[in-house]
Amino acid sequence: MDFDGLSVDQAPPISAPVRFFLTAPLFAVLAGVLILFSDASVLSSRFSTESIVITHAITIGFLSFVMFGALVQMLPVLAGVRVSRVGLVSKISYIFMLFGTLFMIFGLWLNISKLILAAALFLGVGFLALIIPMLLAFKNVVNVTASIRAMITALVFAFLITLIGMHLLASYGIGKFSASHLLFANIHSVWAIFGFAGILIIGVAFHVLPMFYVAPRFKQFCKKRVVWLIVSGLLLWLVLNIFMESYATAAKIWIALFFWAFSTTVYLKLNARRRKVSDVTVWYWRSAAVFMTLGTFAWSINDFFDERYIVIVAILIGGGFIFSIMSGMLYKIVPFLVWFHLNAKGYMSIPTMNDMINKKLAIIQYILFLISLIGFIISFFISALLPLFALTFMASMLILEYNVIGPVLIYMKIIKTKPDFDMSMFTMKVEN
Repeated sequence: MDFDGLSVDQAPPISAPVRFFLTAPLFAVLAGVLILFSDASVLSSRFSTESIVITHAITIGFLSFVMFGALVQMLPVLAGVRVSRVGLVSKISYIFMLFGTLFMIFGLWLNISKLILAAALFLGVGFLALIIPMLLAFKNVVNVTASIRAMITALVFAFLITLIGMHLLASYGIGKFSASHLLFANIHSVWAIFGFAGILIIGVAFHVLPMFYVAPRFKQFCKKRVVWLIVSGLLLWLVLNIFMESYATAAKIWIALFFWAFSTTVYLKLNARRRKVSDVTVWYWRSAAVFMTLGTFAWSINDFFDERYIVIVAILIGGGFIFSIMSGMLYKIVPFLVWFHLNAKGYMSIPTMNDMINKKLAIIQYILFLISLIGFIISFFISALLPLFALTFMASMLILEYNVIGPVLIYMKIIKTKPDFDMSMFTMKVEN
């Protein structure tokens, strides 16, 4: 691996990101349970309460927990951005996000208005408690790289979609919907997928693919132009939706084009990596590239079918692309964190990162996940099959949770022993 450019002296405590990572798969399991007991015909509508609940159990409960957990770790180490009192901030954010997500799921599912309103408040506080300090921390960055620019852009979109999400959730809580509710819902979903998650993944890929996979570095055009081209497409999409809705498809094609180009680039770079050893995380990145290509194509032409297949688009992009990469990165980030923090404390006799994960179980988990995604698409046409694929999805997420816990247990076991070296003489500082 290539660790060039890492600011190891600014790492947050391991508990800061790990609590997010350990919780994320459990929300995915809960989403699987909700799918199991849902009516497939109801889930075919993106605006049904059941669809909204399950979607956010995955997007907030799994994806956001993984992404913000990763940001807590990556900003200081990868970008050299020191978030003030990161241990305390991440703990507060985690608590509010945890309860806010649970309040939202059960409040909407059971139609309890007080829980829904509490969810709007808790989720707003939880997200903003991390987003705002992270954005403020960037003002001290001297060397603004392509990854840093992408992270800043993604966090700005995260800030905006948080405010919109609070408004939408509060509308459900009070039972009153504005004339622009549908427009706000569309902005919220598109900016969350492409503006926050999509751009964040692109920015992280600039650094992670060369570091973890020894893949060729991205070209300067990709680093300097792609994010801004996507942002321009998202802003154009917004303007066209407000003033000339019939032309909004043109902006969707523009956005889709650059995500397709990014997906193709990722696939090619993984094929050209210097370290040819393959593992399940490489499979996740490759399948994500394929799903994104299919998803963006389906999204760009979905208007011609009156958005009849928007659920399939969501499965391809949200599940096939974003969920795949988040799952794959958990297999890299959690073992890396354990190795990194134990090494920093003077422990040398520790398992390698590859040995911390049960590879056979990881392959089974990946296969079950892939079957589930394809199965959910099939279930859109053959609804009787939905419970079967809900079960395979739950099994996949339970295995993922097991594999994420494994390295953490290794850390807890080793940290109780005496280090091989006394690191107190060195200047490395781990923020508490």
